[in-house]
Amino acid sequence: MSEPEEKIQDEAVEENPGLNKAMDTYRKIVEKKGGDLLGEKEQEDLDKKLKEIEDREVVEKVTEHVPVEIPCEKNKITIGPPTLTRFEKARIMGARALQLSQGAPPFIPIPKGARISLDISMEELEQRVIPITIRRVLPNGDYQNIPIEYAEK
Repeated sequence: MSEPEEKIQDEAVEENPGLNKAMDTYRKIVEKKGGDLLGEKEQEDLDKKLKEIEDREVVEKVTEHVPVEIPCEKNKITIGPPTLTRFEKARIMGARALQLSQGAPPFIPIPKGARISLDISMEELEQRVIPITIRRVLPNGDYQNIPIEYAEK
């Protein structure tokens, strides 16, 4: 082989430090479980697993994904829990309390024990009369718009 061909082959077989570290860590874990010395069978299995790890395809380029809406079929929530999370409740009550404090009309008769706008917003959320939709997003960008009426109490 000529020098340029050797150089091209050397560049193609680049060392992957992350892969090497992962393989070394895996080897240490297996050796620790197996005791001081591994038997011939265990060593063959370990070498086979390491070869399998080394041959895996490395994904370096992430393909573009266009986020799509996942519809609520039959009024069922498919992303996340069937109830509102505590964070969603806090966000809804805070936003609605701010609206009420700035003069928005309440959707329910004001309860006798309500002293602040947060009390009214809590009662509105409990009765599910606030016309707000929650958007739950998956890590790949897909999302679902959920009216609060669909959430279980």
